Amino acid sequence: MQVEFQKRNDELEKNLEEAMKNPKFQNLVKHLGWSKAELLSRTTKLQDTLDELQNCADCKGLYMCKNLYAGHVFMPKKEEGRIYFTYAPCKYKKREVEQKKAHLSEQDICKMARMKDIDVKDKKRMQVIKWLDQFFEEYDFSKNMKGLYLHGNFGCGKTFLVSALLHELEEKKNVSVELVYFPEILRELKSDWEMYEHSMKRYCTVDILCIDDIGAEKVSEWSRDEVLGTILQTRMNHNLTTFFTSNLTKAELENHFIMNDRSDERIKARRIMERINQLTEDMELLSENRRK
Repeated sequence: MQVEFQKRNDELEKNLEEAMKNPKFQNLVKHLGWSKAELLSRTTKLQDTLDELQNCADCKGLYMCKNLYAGHVFMPKKEEGRIYFTYAPCKYKKREVEQKKAHLSEQDICKMARMKDIDVKDKKRMQVIKWLDQFFEEYDFSKNMKGLYLHGNFGCGKTFLVSALLHELEEKKNVSVELVYFPEILRELKSDWEMYEHSMKRYCTVDILCIDDIGAEKVSEWSRDEVLGTILQTRMNHNLTTFFTSNLTKAELENHFIMNDRSDERIKARRIMERINQLTEDMELLSENRRK
């Protein structure tokens, strides 16, 4: 056993000695600052790193990548005394990722939103952020917890903030959530009557529903009374938490629901607002337009 160990060690010594004849390998080793013992058993992997770094030196873009995993370099790392090798993205790969992020749609960004991503530097948003934090901490399905009617100027981040909260609840508290852009669900319900009942049941029974951009839709008796009215009444009856985002205040939203001057129109609009008031607390968010 001792003879085999010595033979193996001699072989490692020879490999390292041979590799050190290469000035580029010497520079790599010098940069790492590893001990000889740390280098001995990793000579082959370090040579692989050197080969990939050489490929990168002559590379003009991802389309030219010769490395094992396109856009990545096999790199050594040492953390807390532990040495390992990993595939790190090259400058072209990093640029590609940044470009993709820059071209994400607002919908994509909201789908990825988490509470850790919320910008807390804008003091105008702190009241809303504190409300969301408290709601997350205290959320309990067995309690009758009111949602939020969050209104404010265009692009101030209303949908992002609520999306971040809903995703946290979904991932960490196993809550079923649904965020729906109200004008879009009206179009979907109209275009696919076979799915109407299934979709309505989902909106009526999901643990937490957020109706996004309410007030942006074209009002009709069907959209107001049959769709929205049914959803709100059912959720109110079952004490299900409901959120809304809007560019309109509640007073402006009530006027939005009035289709003409008939007295019964005002009653119908007020009935919708009474349900929204029953389901939510009212908060305003006035901040810079983040869509810029």
